Amino acid sequence: MRPWSGCYLGAVTNSFPAHYSSLAPFRELFGTGLPILTYHKLGPRPHGARLKGLYVSADLFAKQLAELKAGGFTSQSLDVPLSLSKNVKRSLILTFDDGFANVLAHGITPLAANGFRAIQFLVADRIGQGNEWDRSVGEVMEPLMDRAQIKEWLAAGHQIGSHTLTHPFLTQIPMENAREEIVSSKKKLEDSFGVSIQHFCYPYGDWNESVRDLVIEAGYATACTTDYGVNTETNRLHALKRITARYATRSLRGLLQRWRTSAWSCDPRNTRNDAKKSAPPEKA
Repeated sequence: MRPWSGCYLGAVTNSFPAHYSSLAPFRELFGTGLPILTYHKLGPRPHGARLKGLYVSADLFAKQLAELKAGGFTSQSLDVPLSLSKNVKRSLILTFDDGFANVLAHGITPLAANGFRAIQFLVADRIGQGNEWDRSVGEVMEPLMDRAQIKEWLAAGHQIGSHTLTHPFLTQIPMENAREEIVSSKKKLEDSFGVSIQHFCYPYGDWNESVRDLVIEAGYATACTTDYGVNTETNRLHALKRITARYATRSLRGLLQRWRTSAWSCDPRNTRNDAKKSAPPEKA
């Protein structure tokens, strides 16, 4: 499932905002299961950026963490057996996709100040380079963390996971190529940094049963999607749901998007279609 598709928006309930900006609208939802927040880039948004929602300002990020801490939330590692039930301990997981250097620059201090730990999903063949996968849509190039920066991230108590070798749409390439992206990225990161890579994230949130099975066969303990929601007993560990964090949308366009989301979700035909797309139980 791709993050920008109408079907992704259709997965958002009409009771909650489509994106996380502050705790208040999500407090009830976060009590029903384990929330996983998704970030990409921290800091100022450069002129010409097209995917504006992938940027969260340093001030907003610090405010979000402080608010979560004040609300009694603590970060949980994906390494810890996940309790996918009522979130009585107020746990959450913080994830960053792609490995952008601005996350290290603007994230280390507020994470430490609030006692939170996070995981960066790295594109193994693009370390120290840039987000080449975004060039085709005219996006501004941003530097990715190099080896020294990733070691600094690890030394601060954070984790890394795999986001493939090159950030492809895994369902749109031959299965042998997908297997290489999934398997070799794990080995490359383990060899480069001397840590076990147990967690995977599907680029673009693009996955299906066959891709999921490749992830399981490669030995990953979990995999994150872009499917919206918190994680409960009905979720599978290789199809974990997440909620994207971003700035609050106040524009007419944003309001229209939320209206369309509610309309889509309330249509029983779409509810039935979404149910048909649910992933079956994982192999033992």
